[in-house]
Amino acid sequence: MKSQKKKPPTIKEVAARAGVSIMTASRAINGKALVSAKAQKAVEQAVKDLGYIPNASARALAGSADRRVALLHSNSTTSAYLGELLLGALGEAPQRHLHLVVEQCAQGAFAQEIVEQVAQAHVAGVILPPPLCDWAELIDGLQARDIAIVAIAPDRDGPDMLTVGTDDRHAAYDLTRHLIELGHQRIGFIEGNPRHRSSARRLQGFRDALAQHGLDVDERLIVPGDYSYRSGLDAAEQLMALEARPTAIFACNDDMAAAAITVAHQRRINVPAEISICGFDDTPLASAIWPALTTIRQPIRDMSREAIGLLAMRFRTQDEGTAGIIGKVKLDYQLIRRQSDAVLARH
Repeated sequence: MKSQKKKPPTIKEVAARAGVSIMTASRAINGKALVSAKAQKAVEQAVKDLGYIPNASARALAGSADRRVALLHSNSTTSAYLGELLLGALGEAPQRHLHLVVEQCAQGAFAQEIVEQVAQAHVAGVILPPPLCDWAELIDGLQARDIAIVAIAPDRDGPDMLTVGTDDRHAAYDLTRHLIELGHQRIGFIEGNPRHRSSARRLQGFRDALAQHGLDVDERLIVPGDYSYRSGLDAAEQLMALEARPTAIFACNDDMAAAAITVAHQRRINVPAEISICGFDDTPLASAIWPALTTIRQPIRDMSREAIGLLAMRFRTQDEGTAGIIGKVKLDYQLIRRQSDAVLARH
């Protein structure tokens, strides 16, 4: 039988063993004033007995001025998505008396390497956008260090997890239904990065809508992408080269939808008179191109604002020595109609 690796002791366990509050334990570990000699001695003995290694969370508990939180991202996070997350977090962090740092995961890095990177940044909490939000090994490693986590748009809610998201599957269903109601039946679908669970959720919403409206799924109309503009160009070329090309394309994000519009322009296919093209996210690009994109407005900035708020609340409950909150926030999406879609022209 495989032996389970024992998790390192937490500051909560140190406090319990010493018979003091978490705040007192944190202050004693960090050499802060307002700790009695008796409590200081008890905490030092508990640290020794348990083999506790002070980490960023313990330091952060000693005072809000020391608190730092990190927005962690990987190479597969698109610049538009990351930019929206940053704008939300940068606006909210000062309001919550938190200092925001941004940490990029090196490509191919192991989970433990990233945990060490985050620990060295001396942060008390991290925000994990896709696909990091679904990396169980990384989450376990951060939690073992008592680092608070907010997962943005995870596939599943884990125990002791703070999460923020929206309903990707239902949003994709609504956008597909919108295209069907415009008369489209041959609808192409450009998938997102397979490492992002949101891609699978959006594809399922697309399939659900077709099935609900009695339309068969033509697998030739579902093509791979990875959320990048480049992949959108390749996918759109594949769809528009079909003998019976789709009359509409649903791309899994705005970058790929913009690329599809570029391919249509190059092929002298009129958007939206001859083909409707829709995206997902409503990043600034969606309204900067011509024709402007019909898309799903995913409240990315609001999600990062909520993530900062959840971390602030978690820290407050730690300060007060009360039970940690389990926060799960679901935000609404909107279907934003612009100029890239139209009623199917009958010939």
